[in-house]
Amino acid sequence: MSQESKNTERGRPAFPAPVYRETVLQHIFADAKRYFLAPLLEIEAAHTLMLARQGIMPAHEAAQCLRALAALDLDAIRKAQYDGSFEDLFFLVEHHLAAACGAEVAGKMHTARSRNDIDLTMYRMVLRDRLARTMESLLRVRERLAAIAWEHRASLMPAYTHNQPAQPTTLGHYLMAILECFERDFERLRGAMGRVNRSPLGACAITTTGFRIDRLYTASLLGFDGLQVNSYGAIAAVDYLTESCSTLAVMMLNLGRFAQDLLQWSSVEFGYVRLSDGYVQISSIMPQKRNPVPLEHIRILSSKSLMQAQAIVASLHNTPFADINDSEDDLQPLVYATFDDADRSLDLLCGVLDEIEFLTDRMRACANANFLTVTELADTLVRETGISFHQAHAVVSAVVKDQQGQFDAERMAASVRRTLAESLPEASIPSQIGLRLALDAANFVSVRTVTGGPGAEALDPEIVRARDLAAADRQWLRTQKEVFAAGRARTLAATSKILSSVDTLL
Repeated sequence: MSQESKNTERGRPAFPAPVYRETVLQHIFADAKRYFLAPLLEIEAAHTLMLARQGIMPAHEAAQCLRALAALDLDAIRKAQYDGSFEDLFFLVEHHLAAACGAEVAGKMHTARSRNDIDLTMYRMVLRDRLARTMESLLRVRERLAAIAWEHRASLMPAYTHNQPAQPTTLGHYLMAILECFERDFERLRGAMGRVNRSPLGACAITTTGFRIDRLYTASLLGFDGLQVNSYGAIAAVDYLTESCSTLAVMMLNLGRFAQDLLQWSSVEFGYVRLSDGYVQISSIMPQKRNPVPLEHIRILSSKSLMQAQAIVASLHNTPFADINDSEDDLQPLVYATFDDADRSLDLLCGVLDEIEFLTDRMRACANANFLTVTELADTLVRETGISFHQAHAVVSAVVKDQQGQFDAERMAASVRRTLAESLPEASIPSQIGLRLALDAANFVSVRTVTGGPGAEALDPEIVRARDLAAADRQWLRTQKEVFAAGRARTLAATSKILSSVDTLL
């Protein structure tokens, strides 16, 4: 009689207890079918090929197992409902393999491995795909921003500090600031990818094995760039996960701030942005309304992704450095939901940017209003009269106050000349035309050619650089995906080779 039957006869519930099944195991099983079936089968094949290559498993038995893997009814597995017959998806697949090629032969596939290293390998395989998908979405946004920045590299607008108009700049200059944030986000994601894409397979439970396995071979078959070397860390460390989520949180923060600006700019009071009809929603009662609701969805999706990413990191705080469920079954789906929300927000933003209209006449008018150019007026006084900047600042500040909130460039220029006449000879006082030019927004921008500035000499090469970097990053991502695909190709080739060799012997 089985232990389960004995326990049931003694009044003890058999495993799993109903509440454990309903609150935990059913959910884990459903998540595993959704996320992990494909990588699990890839791992099964790679490990079996390695065992045969190392002489740990006879080639003909490995061939039986590989054929059994290929013949699995995946639709039936995906439709399977959790009933407690098997603890998890791994044991269900193992059951089907045993039915196909015998328990003794199928059981040899589990030589020199554990569910621990299988799980961590699956997690990394899924996460690297999520990282790649997010980087693809981010690249599309970067490419679109670079195109808009080039189109509007000379479109004047106010720059803001403390949410108040501060100095004139260009829309291209502003968008490049956002784009540089996204470039750094991509760089961080790329770094995270390099640390995620390391194989833990072969760490077994936590201390490797006495069998002479080849971890590098299985890493190659599974498309990893290398090994997560230390076996204890391969099982216990979670920084592959927390780094990825932390990096995603930073990107979502950057995205949310940009979405907030676009929302403000689309208000009637700002009037800088108009979304196309496909991206506005009407009011059920107010016929005039054009609500920029997609921007709100971008904002909440990015906030949701950010908070989920932080929740993942917080969930792992103060957990022991060991194999723990805290970082596994219940947490992994939250990771994927976090990346899904990030992708949704990026894809939606890209769609909005494809059809957005920037109302540049309004932006230019605002750049030429509200005393935004008076910093250049003070700078002009320093250059042309030789007075200190503090003196020039005092002169301009006094003149601004005299205007009583009514900006008039001609009147201000005349007022500055009168003020300077009190302390400087006529010959050293700048002309009315020169002072008036100093108060022009286009001139303000054009003279700011210092690296990083909005002037064409500084900005245009930066936009070109951003386009070139996006192209280089796209090529890198394409190559990285090819590494994943090449691993699968090597697995298929190795499988074909061992099957052919066994068939030849027969």
